[in-house]
Amino acid sequence: MSPIAGLHAATAELDPPLAALDLTALRANVADLVRRAGGVPVRVASKAVRCRAILEEVLGGELTAAGGLAGIMAYSLSEAIWLVRRGARDVLLGYPTVDRAALAGLATDETLLRSITLMVDDVAQLELIRAAVGTDLVHPRVCLDVDASLRIGPLHLGAHRSPVHAPEQAATLAAAALRRGFDVVGLMTYEAQIAGLPDSNVAVRLMKRVSAAEITKRRKRVVDAVRSVTGKLEIVNSGGTGSIEVSIVDPDVTEVTAGSGLYVPTLFDHYRSFTPRPALFFATSVLRRPTPSIATVFSGGYIASGPTGPSRVPKPVWPTGLRLIGAEGAGEVQTPLSGASELRIGDRVWFRHAKAGELFERFDKVHLVESDGTRVTVLTYRGEGHCFG
Repeated sequence: MSPIAGLHAATAELDPPLAALDLTALRANVADLVRRAGGVPVRVASKAVRCRAILEEVLGGELTAAGGLAGIMAYSLSEAIWLVRRGARDVLLGYPTVDRAALAGLATDETLLRSITLMVDDVAQLELIRAAVGTDLVHPRVCLDVDASLRIGPLHLGAHRSPVHAPEQAATLAAAALRRGFDVVGLMTYEAQIAGLPDSNVAVRLMKRVSAAEITKRRKRVVDAVRSVTGKLEIVNSGGTGSIEVSIVDPDVTEVTAGSGLYVPTLFDHYRSFTPRPALFFATSVLRRPTPSIATVFSGGYIASGPTGPSRVPKPVWPTGLRLIGAEGAGEVQTPLSGASELRIGDRVWFRHAKAGELFERFDKVHLVESDGTRVTVLTYRGEGHCFG
């Protein structure tokens, strides 16, 4: 039985739209990420998960590191606080925060202060955090976000993230943080141009090799520069699902981050470094048959973030042979599909989303399905009443 057929059978009595997760595929993906990391701990990116029960499943039953994993990378301070209050003890923010209310709450709780590491890349962020904390007696943990893009003359390849690029800039920021009473415990480099791009052609693969060589060399100089100011670093975080092998080559890297590799959405179908095992799917129902070859399903227009285009739309995957119609695409309320001559009113169509955790902004629960067809239903972040984006 195919994985989707198993999900289909396990949820047969439920009314779509619904989201379902193949636990066998999820566990295999976790094991593969740990294998690829070669002994370097893997930090789980919650942005790509957005379900507390699945975080617990991945992390071994609790929101703490286990089995080759290294805690959580959160995308919001409010989210990080919520996770710590439910058991997490090692949460690294992947992005800076200007949430003054959350920062004030952080400052009043010793467990939060010990468990959460803030991300910074600008003195202005340090000033805002210090003002929000409201006292010099609190020493928040911070990690420096160092730009990992590839720059060749005016050409910029990678995400526009941190203004900190050169070793001396990182050292200056570290010194500024120490002067303001922060505990500088780490630095991060995220190579978006490696981790987030599939190996689609020779030019992309060449760019990745050049970029990998450049960031490995520069990161060593950055680490040395920051250590000359701080004396030590607990965390040197790097990489993503698509760049683990690049990151672990550097002996200074203490951990890698991965999230999308757990669910494997369609944007991760064409990497040479791993074999995709799609784990997360959503289903919706046929509402109409406008022509003998077209079926229109309910909703389905769950468009992923990023540059608009075909790569960001959901992909119909079961039954096979279905295609979106170019003039309409995936719609908010209905989605027409061609190649649907065998479908009837009320039949289900299964899709894959383009990006990982974003699907759960549309669903308040997800059905976790074991290989034997047994099912448990859990709440997503949305289902627990939270939208941290």
